[in-house]
Amino acid sequence: MNTIRKAMQLIENNEPEQAIVLLKRYTDKANEDELQIIAEIFIELGFLQDAENILKQLLKKYPKNSELKIMLSEIYVEWEQDELAISLLNEIDKNDPNYVSSLVQLADLYQVQGLFEVAEQKLLTAKSINPDELLIDFALGELYFSIGEYKKSLIYYEKILPRQDKVVQVSIKERLGEAYAATGEYEKALIYFKENKSKDPDFLYRYGIIAYQADRTDIAIKVWEDVLKIDPAYSTVYPRLAKAYEEDGNIQEALITAKKGIQNDEFQKELYYLAGTYAFQLGETATSKQFAEHAVALDPDYKDAVLLLIEIYKSDNDYEQIITLLTDIKKQGASDPVYEWELAKASIELDRYDDALNHYEDAYNTLNQDSEFLKEYGYFLVEEGMTEKAIAILEKYLVLESQDEEVREYLFRMKDTFDRS
Repeated sequence: MNTIRKAMQLIENNEPEQAIVLLKRYTDKANEDELQIIAEIFIELGFLQDAENILKQLLKKYPKNSELKIMLSEIYVEWEQDELAISLLNEIDKNDPNYVSSLVQLADLYQVQGLFEVAEQKLLTAKSINPDELLIDFALGELYFSIGEYKKSLIYYEKILPRQDKVVQVSIKERLGEAYAATGEYEKALIYFKENKSKDPDFLYRYGIIAYQADRTDIAIKVWEDVLKIDPAYSTVYPRLAKAYEEDGNIQEALITAKKGIQNDEFQKELYYLAGTYAFQLGETATSKQFAEHAVALDPDYKDAVLLLIEIYKSDNDYEQIITLLTDIKKQGASDPVYEWELAKASIELDRYDDALNHYEDAYNTLNQDSEFLKEYGYFLVEEGMTEKAIAILEKYLVLESQDEEVREYLFRMKDTFDRS
């Protein structure tokens, strides 16, 4: 043991290499108890091959020693040789004091392999043997949490919390908060997030999401502001914080946040769209146009940004620009029946009625169940003297909007006139 003590002293003095040399020389002289201690030291220092050699040697002499099997299985897990680890752990007898530990380790291995039912069965067996063991409750909670069985996971996390608020560096309060949020109980989730004093940006970001889902925009704003103070480069916060300000009625602050986000990440298209939206709401048309155009430049198929840009052009009565925009993005492969509808409306404003008719017809192939479109299309056809077709379109509209008496009466008069003609 003097040699082992010297080795441990060397390790404490930050001289692990010399300790390893000393222990390797001593293995031939060491007794069995010393060999097991040496194997533990080798594992701790990462010399797994040397540890494996010792453990296999000891297991030949003591084939039923469960401690040795558990130690060896941990090496195989580290090497991702799960089947060897499972085989060793399954050898441990039900009457062995380490049987429960082997079940927990087996459950972890089966869980990694996606065999969740087998993992559950192992843990429930362990629970029946040792019902008060905290680590078994934790393992069950983690298993159910990982497979989306959040209500089941809550049962076990709730059992743990009065005894311990962290297990193997996992915050039980955070797990409870996440699990309650996943079941839609945002108010309960918020209680646990509030109690967690972590300043980790990822935790705070998630805390903000839960607060927002619980309709506590005030908390979400404060928490997300804290995230950006800690880490200004946390890019996913900017659009969420901007939307929270918007919901809170603070459009000016929403615009400032979106602009800051763009400075941090100039390729995040959503921020350009949001900045364009807020600038438009504040009457800053030229600025909103620049942001919206940039969003579309980043992604021509970004429908929200395209529709925003169309509204901006409409506010300037720039219908020619609408046609140019939609023609260009269609050439780039972006297509949507709403674009055809907008092209039809812009063409009417420019007195290009044949073009408008073509766009309405193209849009109709998809929007034939959209009552607003059908009504507009029907009236356009009336204006173009295409009465018979207009009647068919407006009749289809009335199937969807049977309470619209104004259109019903208009259609009745139109049909009467058409029949007499």
